[in-house]
Order: sequence, then structure tokens, then C-alpha cells
Amino acid sequence: MYYACRRPLASLALALGMAIAIVSSHAFAAEFVPIPGFVPKPDTYICPDATGGAVDCYLQAVSHLYTMCRHVKSIEIIEFGYEKSTEGTNGAKSEYCVDKHRISMTRPYQAALKEATPSRGAIDDLRALQELWLKSLAELKWTPGESDEQYKSRVAKPYELFSERATAIRAELVADKAKAPAVAGKGKPATASKGKAATAAAAQAPPKSAN
Repeated sequence: MYYACRRPLASLALALGMAIAIVSSHAFAAEFVPIPGFVPKPDTYICPDATGGAVDCYLQAVSHLYTMCRHVKSIEIIEFGYEKSTEGTNGAKSEYCVDKHRISMTRPYQAALKEATPSRGAIDDLRALQELWLKSLAELKWTPGESDEQYKSRVAKPYELFSERATAIRAELVADKAKAPAVAGKGKPATASKGKAATAAAAQAPPKSAN
């Protein structure tokens, strides 16, 4: 009698335990499985502190992404030393960083060009900055014969150039934006004067004779 009652109770406890385990596993999975279709915004990675439009995002990304690859290269140099930092696969991580961000910068750069389209000067400066940025990434490698001080000074120099170009671009956009209302304003008096001239001509015209 005792054993007959014990077996159903044991089975019930086992079944209950399995049910709890299954529910817990589903709850755990539901907590950590990402939302379907969720994609992080690229801006939060490429230009996390930008507060303006596409141009502002691009200008921040230039320094931000350069810094990321510079840090990766610095780690390789610390690990392998200057002379061996480019041997074999020792520089693979920094090379991957450069290649990756050349691609990730494509959309911000194109968006910046589109936003600056009315300003010819800003577009030219953006293109020059893009070339400078690509050149600076390629030159993160150590040059044989460079001392530690020379290398660090050289790879820090682009920040100054990035800042100068960014200031020039922002100035171009502000100047062109200030010109736009003035140009629009000049067109309005001309339209009004044409209307007045037409009214005066109509008043001075001799009346048509009735047939």
C-alpha cells in the first residue's frame, strides 16, 4: 500500500520538475534571444556623440574610426614590438580594422555629400577630408627606422588636420546658408516691380474703340 502510493507521488514530482525546467528554459531563452529584425543604428557606433545631421556625423566619424584603428595598431606594437608588428599575421587585426571601416564609412560619407550638395566649397572639402582620412589609416603602420617618439608624433598629427578640415567645412555650410535667404529676398522685389510696371502700362494704354 505504501509503495503503491509512493510511486504515483514520485512520478508526479518528476513530471512537475520537468515542467518547471522546460518553462524556465523557455523563459531564459525568451530573455536573451534578440528581437527579430532588430538592427542597431550604425550612428551609435560610427558617430556616437554626433548631435547634428549627416555632415556632423561624418566629421565625428573621421576622428572616431581613426582612433579605433590606431588603438588596435598600438596593441599590436605593444605585443610584437615595432619591427615585428607588420611581420606575417602580426598586423592582421589592424589591417582588418582599416578594411572594415573603409566600408562602414561609405554610407556616412555619401550622406554628408548629399546634405552638403548646395555648397560647392563644402563638397570639395569633404572629398579632400575623405582622401586625408584614407591616407592616414594606411599610414598607421610603423615605418622602419622610426623611433617610438617619431611614430607616436606622426600618427597623432592627423587629428590636427581633421579638426582644421572640419572647421572649414562647417564654415562653408554656415556661409552658404546665410547667403540663401539674401538671394531669395532679391527675387521678391523684382517680381513686385514687374507687377507694378504691368499695371502702369495697362493704365496708360488708350481705351479700345467700340465697334
